[in-house]
Amino acid sequence: MSYLSLAYAHLGTVLPCFMIGAWLLLRRKGTPLHRRLGRVYAALILFTALVTLPMPAAVGPRVLDHFGFIHLFSVLVLVSVPAAIYSIRRGNVTAHRGHMVGVYVGGILIAGTFALMPGRLLHTWLFA
Repeated sequence: MSYLSLAYAHLGTVLPCFMIGAWLLLRRKGTPLHRRLGRVYAALILFTALVTLPMPAAVGPRVLDHFGFIHLFSVLVLVSVPAAIYSIRRGNVTAHRGHMVGVYVGGILIAGTFALMPGRLLHTWLFA
């Protein structure tokens, strides 16, 4: 799969995650709608994290000539979402909340900010 195809797949899943995640963070928790949207959000954010792994880092130092600092956010998502699911199934709402806020802030807001840096594809699409 080409880098551009991966970028479109990533953007097509992370944008709904941005919107759904914001809604989930701002609205009442524990409702049937929260649980349904949470499942959709979890599936989308896990998919988007997986899609980023074959995308080589374009900015900054790289490990194995592929992985960059931004890939750490993918790892954050791939670890935190299952941990959040495990936590809520065990009734640990505090841990669940912490994992999911971390995913939203780190995996979407901070990683999204890095994606807008000069030299990155999204920066080129929006500002060049």
